[in-house]
Amino acid sequence: MIEIRNIVKRFGDLEVLAGIDLDIVPAAVSSIVGPSGAGKTTLLQIIGTLMTPDAGTVSYDGQNVFSLNDRMLSAFRNRSIGFVFQFHQLLPEFSLRENVAMPALIGGASRADAFASADRLIARLGLSKRADHRPNELSGGECQRAAVARALVNAPAVVLADEPTGSLDSANRAALHRLFFELRDELGATFVIVTHDENLAADSDRIVHMQDGRINHLTVR
Repeated sequence: MIEIRNIVKRFGDLEVLAGIDLDIVPAAVSSIVGPSGAGKTTLLQIIGTLMTPDAGTVSYDGQNVFSLNDRMLSAFRNRSIGFVFQFHQLLPEFSLRENVAMPALIGGASRADAFASADRLIARLGLSKRADHRPNELSGGECQRAAVARALVNAPAVVLADEPTGSLDSANRAALHRLFFELRDELGATFVIVTHDENLAADSDRIVHMQDGRINHLTVR
Protein backbone atom coordinates (compact mmCIF):
# COMPACT_ATOMS: atom_id res chain seq x y z
CA MET A 1 0.00 0.00 0.00
CA ILE A 2 1.19 3.49 -0.89
CA GLU A 3 -0.38 6.20 1.25
CA ILE A 4 -0.37 9.78 -0.03
CA ARG A 5 -1.47 12.32 2.56
CA ASN A 6 -2.14 16.06 2.29
CA ILE A 7 0.28 16.63 -0.59
CA VAL A 8 0.75 20.29 -1.44
CA LYS A 9 2.99 21.58 -4.23
CA ARG A 10 3.47 25.19 -5.32
CA PHE A 11 5.49 26.76 -8.10
CA GLY A 12 5.83 30.37 -7.05
CA ASP A 13 2.32 31.69 -6.42
CA LEU A 14 0.70 28.83 -8.34
CA GLU A 15 -0.65 26.02 -6.16
CA VAL A 16 -0.46 22.94 -8.41
CA LEU A 17 -1.52 20.39 -5.78
CA ALA A 18 -3.86 21.50 -3.01
CA GLY A 19 -3.88 18.78 -0.37
CA ILE A 20 -4.01 15.42 -2.14
CA ASP A 21 -5.02 12.28 -0.23
CA LEU A 22 -4.85 8.97 -2.11
CA ASP A 23 -4.17 5.29 -1.48
CA ILE A 24 -2.54 3.13 -4.15
CA VAL A 25 -3.58 -0.49 -3.77
CA PRO A 26 -1.34 -3.38 -4.88
CA ALA A 27 -1.87 -5.59 -7.94
CA ALA A 28 -4.14 -3.04 -9.60
CA VAL A 29 -4.07 -0.59 -12.50
CA SER A 30 -4.90 2.93 -11.31
CA SER A 31 -5.36 5.69 -13.88
CA ILE A 32 -5.10 9.41 -13.13
CA VAL A 33 -7.18 11.50 -15.51
CA GLY A 34 -8.18 15.12 -15.86
CA PRO A 35 -7.65 18.20 -18.02
CA SER A 36 -4.24 19.66 -18.77
CA GLY A 37 -2.98 21.63 -15.79
CA ALA A 38 -4.88 19.52 -13.27
CA GLY A 39 -1.62 18.46 -11.54
CA LYS A 40 -1.54 14.85 -12.76
CA THR A 41 2.12 14.66 -13.76
CA THR A 42 3.25 16.63 -10.70
CA LEU A 43 1.44 14.15 -8.47
CA LEU A 44 3.00 11.21 -10.33
CA GLN A 45 6.49 12.69 -9.96
CA ILE A 46 5.96 13.15 -6.22
CA ILE A 47 4.70 9.57 -5.84
CA GLY A 48 7.85 8.52 -7.70
CA THR A 49 10.09 10.67 -5.44
CA LEU A 50 11.35 12.63 -8.45
CA MET A 51 9.92 15.81 -6.91
CA THR A 52 9.58 16.85 -3.28
CA PRO A 53 6.24 18.20 -2.02
CA ASP A 54 5.98 21.44 -0.07
CA ALA A 55 3.82 19.64 2.49
CA GLY A 56 2.46 16.17 3.12
CA THR A 57 3.82 12.62 3.10
CA VAL A 58 4.18 9.69 0.73
CA SER A 59 4.55 6.38 2.56
CA TYR A 60 5.42 2.99 1.12
CA ASP A 61 4.41 0.26 3.58
CA GLY A 62 4.46 2.80 6.40
CA GLN A 63 7.83 4.39 5.48
CA ASN A 64 7.65 8.12 4.72
CA VAL A 65 10.06 8.19 1.79
CA PHE A 66 10.79 11.89 2.10
CA SER A 67 12.34 11.26 5.51
CA LEU A 68 15.19 9.40 3.76
CA ASN A 69 18.45 11.11 2.90
CA ASP A 70 19.40 11.52 -0.78
CA ARG A 71 21.49 8.36 -0.99
CA MET A 72 18.85 6.23 0.70
CA LEU A 73 16.10 7.76 -1.42
CA SER A 74 17.98 7.03 -4.64
CA ALA A 75 18.47 3.42 -3.57
CA PHE A 76 14.79 3.15 -2.61
CA ARG A 77 13.69 4.59 -5.96
CA ASN A 78 15.86 2.15 -7.90
CA ARG A 79 14.59 -0.83 -5.92
CA SER A 80 10.92 0.02 -5.44
CA ILE A 81 9.72 2.19 -8.33
CA GLY A 82 9.69 1.59 -12.07
CA PHE A 83 9.09 4.38 -14.58
CA VAL A 84 7.61 4.42 -18.08
CA PHE A 85 7.48 7.75 -19.89
CA GLN A 86 5.62 8.93 -22.99
CA PHE A 87 8.86 8.69 -24.94
CA HIS A 88 10.68 5.50 -24.02
CA GLN A 89 13.93 7.16 -22.85
CA LEU A 90 16.01 4.14 -23.87
CA LEU A 91 19.73 4.88 -24.04
CA PRO A 92 20.67 4.88 -27.74
CA GLU A 93 24.18 3.48 -27.32
CA PHE A 94 22.96 0.30 -25.61
CA SER A 95 21.05 -2.72 -26.88
CA LEU A 96 17.49 -3.49 -25.84
CA ARG A 97 18.81 -6.15 -23.42
CA GLU A 98 21.31 -3.75 -21.88
CA ASN A 99 18.66 -1.06 -21.48
CA VAL A 100 16.31 -3.45 -19.72
CA ALA A 101 19.05 -4.74 -17.42
CA MET A 102 20.32 -1.25 -16.52
CA PRO A 103 18.26 -0.65 -13.33
CA ALA A 104 19.32 -4.04 -11.96
CA LEU A 105 22.98 -3.31 -12.70
CA ILE A 106 22.69 0.12 -11.08
CA GLY A 107 21.10 -1.54 -8.06
CA GLY A 108 24.13 -3.78 -7.60
CA ALA A 109 22.97 -7.03 -9.20
CA SER A 110 25.64 -9.15 -10.86
CA ARG A 111 25.81 -8.94 -14.63
CA ALA A 112 24.62 -12.56 -14.88
CA ASP A 113 21.60 -11.99 -12.63
CA ALA A 114 20.69 -8.66 -14.23
CA PHE A 115 20.76 -10.10 -17.74
CA ALA A 116 18.89 -13.24 -16.69
CA SER A 117 16.09 -11.09 -15.24
CA ALA A 118 16.11 -8.89 -18.33
CA ASP A 119 15.92 -11.88 -20.67
CA ARG A 120 12.92 -13.33 -18.82
CA LEU A 121 11.00 -10.09 -19.22
CA ILE A 122 12.14 -9.60 -22.80
CA ALA A 123 10.84 -13.07 -23.64
CA ARG A 124 7.53 -12.40 -21.85
CA LEU A 125 7.05 -9.23 -23.85
CA GLY A 126 7.80 -10.96 -27.16
CA LEU A 127 11.07 -9.12 -27.80
CA SER A 128 13.66 -11.92 -27.69
CA LYS A 129 14.47 -11.64 -31.40
CA ARG A 130 15.14 -7.92 -30.94
CA ALA A 131 17.21 -8.16 -27.73
CA ASP A 132 20.52 -7.26 -29.37
CA HIS A 133 19.13 -4.36 -31.39
CA ARG A 134 19.62 -0.75 -30.42
CA PRO A 135 16.65 1.60 -29.99
CA ASN A 136 17.04 3.18 -33.45
CA GLU A 137 16.52 -0.30 -34.93
CA LEU A 138 13.23 -0.86 -33.09
CA SER A 139 9.68 0.28 -33.76
CA GLY A 140 7.92 2.68 -31.41
CA GLY A 141 5.85 -0.13 -29.96
CA GLU A 142 8.92 -2.28 -29.37
CA CYS A 143 10.68 0.59 -27.63
CA GLN A 144 7.73 1.12 -25.29
CA ARG A 145 7.52 -2.59 -24.47
CA ALA A 146 11.24 -2.51 -23.73
CA ALA A 147 10.63 0.48 -21.43
CA VAL A 148 7.98 -1.53 -19.59
CA ALA A 149 10.42 -4.44 -19.21
CA ARG A 150 13.06 -2.04 -17.86
CA ALA A 151 10.54 -0.68 -15.35
CA LEU A 152 9.79 -4.21 -14.11
CA VAL A 153 13.31 -5.66 -13.98
CA ASN A 154 13.79 -4.98 -10.25
CA ALA A 155 10.28 -6.28 -9.40
CA PRO A 156 9.31 -2.85 -7.98
CA ALA A 157 6.43 -2.13 -5.64
CA VAL A 158 4.86 0.07 -8.31
CA VAL A 159 5.31 1.09 -11.95
CA LEU A 160 4.51 4.75 -12.67
CA ALA A 161 3.67 5.64 -16.27
CA ASP A 162 3.19 9.14 -17.69
CA GLU A 163 1.14 9.07 -20.91
CA PRO A 164 2.83 5.78 -21.94
CA THR A 165 0.64 5.33 -25.03
CA GLY A 166 0.68 8.98 -26.10
CA SER A 167 3.35 8.60 -28.78
CA LEU A 168 2.00 5.34 -30.27
CA ASP A 169 -0.33 4.60 -33.17
CA SER A 170 -3.69 3.00 -32.44
CA ALA A 171 -2.54 -0.62 -32.90
CA ASN A 172 0.49 -0.26 -30.63
CA ARG A 173 -1.56 1.76 -28.14
CA ALA A 174 -4.09 -1.07 -27.86
CA ALA A 175 -1.31 -3.67 -27.53
CA LEU A 176 0.42 -1.76 -24.72
CA HIS A 177 -2.94 -1.22 -23.05
CA ARG A 178 -3.55 -5.01 -23.02
CA LEU A 179 -0.03 -5.63 -21.74
CA PHE A 180 -0.56 -3.60 -18.55
CA PHE A 181 -3.55 -5.72 -17.59
CA GLU A 182 -1.82 -8.98 -18.51
CA LEU A 183 1.14 -8.06 -16.29
CA ARG A 184 -1.24 -7.14 -13.47
CA ASP A 185 -2.82 -10.58 -13.72
CA GLU A 186 0.35 -12.64 -14.31
CA LEU A 187 2.86 -10.86 -12.09
CA GLY A 188 0.62 -9.04 -9.62
CA ALA A 189 2.14 -5.81 -10.93
CA THR A 190 0.89 -2.45 -9.65
CA PHE A 191 0.54 0.40 -12.15
CA VAL A 192 -0.29 4.07 -11.69
CA ILE A 193 -0.83 5.69 -15.08
CA VAL A 194 -1.39 9.30 -16.05
CA THR A 195 -3.37 9.10 -19.27
CA HIS A 196 -5.67 10.86 -21.71
CA ASP A 197 -6.47 7.46 -23.27
CA GLU A 198 -10.15 7.01 -22.46
CA ASN A 199 -10.10 3.28 -23.25
CA LEU A 200 -7.17 2.64 -20.91
CA ALA A 201 -8.77 4.68 -18.14
CA ALA A 202 -12.15 2.99 -18.58
CA ASP A 203 -10.65 -0.48 -18.08
CA SER A 204 -8.61 0.49 -15.01
CA ASP A 205 -9.33 -0.90 -11.56
CA ARG A 206 -9.35 2.61 -10.07
CA ILE A 207 -9.79 5.94 -11.85
CA VAL A 208 -8.57 9.08 -10.06
CA HIS A 209 -10.27 12.17 -11.51
CA MET A 210 -8.28 15.38 -10.94
CA GLN A 211 -9.09 19.02 -11.51
CA ASP A 212 -7.42 22.22 -10.31
CA GLY A 213 -4.91 20.38 -8.13
CA ARG A 214 -7.50 18.30 -6.32
CA ILE A 215 -9.06 14.86 -6.59
CA ASN A 216 -12.71 15.46 -7.25
CA HIS A 217 -13.79 11.85 -7.75
CA LEU A 218 -12.44 8.30 -7.37
CA THR A 219 -14.02 5.46 -9.34
CA VAL A 220 -13.34 1.94 -8.02
CA ARG A 221 -14.29 -1.03 -10.18
